[in-house]
Amino acid sequence: MKKLLVIAFICFGTLAQAQLTSKEEVTPELVQKRELQKKEITNNYLALKNNLLVSDSLAVVKNATALKNSLDNFKFKKLNLQQMNEAMNKRKEIIGLAAEITATKNINKQREIFKSLSITFWDLAPKFKAADAELHLQVCPMTNAMWLSDSKEIKNPYYPKNMLTCGEVKASL
Repeated sequence: MKKLLVIAFICFGTLAQAQLTSKEEVTPELVQKRELQKKEITNNYLALKNNLLVSDSLAVVKNATALKNSLDNFKFKKLNLQQMNEAMNKRKEIIGLAAEITATKNINKQREIFKSLSITFWDLAPKFKAADAELHLQVCPMTNAMWLSDSKEIKNPYYPKNMLTCGEVKASL
């Protein structure tokens, strides 16, 4: 019985210390670091989209790699177990799609993969969006292709030569 009480006391003390340490770790510096990570992820996505606009397949590869790397370093916070599993699976899917983009220099194939990447990215956008950023979900009604933008101005990354301004804002964060 005495051993059980000692074990319970040790477990309780460890739990209390872990909670105290957890609370102490949320410093303004860590909050700022997390916001910078979010900005980096969003900026890498937007740079990828913008390079598709100008049909620069080499820059697309560079930004897809940067997106993949920034997502690898991101840790989700304040999620229950189910939400964490969903977020981790979607992040893994985005990383896989970014890797597919880096594997080809064909701009049309890159755009096709970007369609899937954008759908999944939008699902996680609330987790990646920095506090001072604004994101808009835009859709081309002719093709149902979607993408995210930091501007309400439509610039279609899928058909920049023929349908640059074809699209509409469907939602905003």
